[in-house]
Amino acid sequence: LLLVMGLARTGYGQDTRFTITQNKAERRVDIAIDGKPFTSYIYPDSLMKPVLYPIRSADGALITRGWPLVPRAGEHVDHPHHIGLWFNYENVNGLDFWNNSSSIPASKKNKYGTIRHFSVDKMTANNKKAELNVTAYWDKPDGTKLLKQDTRYIFAGIGAMRSIEMVVKLTALKEDVSFTDTKDGLIGLRLTRELEQPSDIPEKVTDAGGVVSGVREHTAEIETGLYRSSEGKEGDGVWGTRARWVNLNGKLGGKPVSIVMLDHSNNVGYPTYWHARGYGLFAANPFGQKVFSKGVEALNFKLKAGSSVVFKYKVLINSGSHLSDDQVNIEANKFESEKR
Repeated sequence: LLLVMGLARTGYGQDTRFTITQNKAERRVDIAIDGKPFTSYIYPDSLMKPVLYPIRSADGALITRGWPLVPRAGEHVDHPHHIGLWFNYENVNGLDFWNNSSSIPASKKNKYGTIRHFSVDKMTANNKKAELNVTAYWDKPDGTKLLKQDTRYIFAGIGAMRSIEMVVKLTALKEDVSFTDTKDGLIGLRLTRELEQPSDIPEKVTDAGGVVSGVREHTAEIETGLYRSSEGKEGDGVWGTRARWVNLNGKLGGKPVSIVMLDHSNNVGYPTYWHARGYGLFAANPFGQKVFSKGVEALNFKLKAGSSVVFKYKVLINSGSHLSDDQVNIEANKFESEKR
């Protein structure tokens, strides 16, 4: 492994299939496979949380929406806080971390929390995978640190498959922390328009320059996505139901692709409820049991000061073919058996 010291860029794995390079000046860590960009961990001050953005399939197609950072033609311009792949929650000790963005006016910022990147702790890369360990803090509006977040990202892939595994440890610091049961959380992915589900609801979209140019109807020729859960639910029927995994099948550039999110049995609330929306939000929320069950269940998870909780999730991106239920179950079982 090669380590370049004292420069803005620090890289690992330059002679292997996987490379991981930190660009301190641009506040990002880039991950590449076989010399081609896969994704980047980005943490500019303009974002209210660190995210993985953009994310590409094995053949280089973008699976994530570009707007609002790098808009592309025909994209919807809702939810400016939906960027790439992220981890946060809507109600933590009364503060909204999920919906915070640079679009929130200063007069309302006292209701929102911010997740701030603190350090890159470890980077490794070889012929099988790249790993990134980072630390971030969940801050109150006055800058007081509420939670410490230690995240281990594991990037892997061979052939047409790419994967991102997240092992997230949350530690309550000087006070007890409550995750009040609500809708928006916990791991989220905002998808490109082609992977949205067809709908007859018109929405605002961008032109070739990324500027909102008008309203365009949804069409099955543009939007090709269809959710399917491990329990056999499909389409909009996946939302608000429990499942160990959800598979989104669609097309990118006319080629089949599957995007899968796997829950883990060690996670709180397993099997999680799914906050999977046809407009491109692909999210798992184990904390929102009351809203998803219509009041039958409730969680209101709490962490005592000094205590921790760990979450494990895995995202699969398969190009060139759609993954069957059996294939996804094999991957889910492998995920369960891995020791992290």
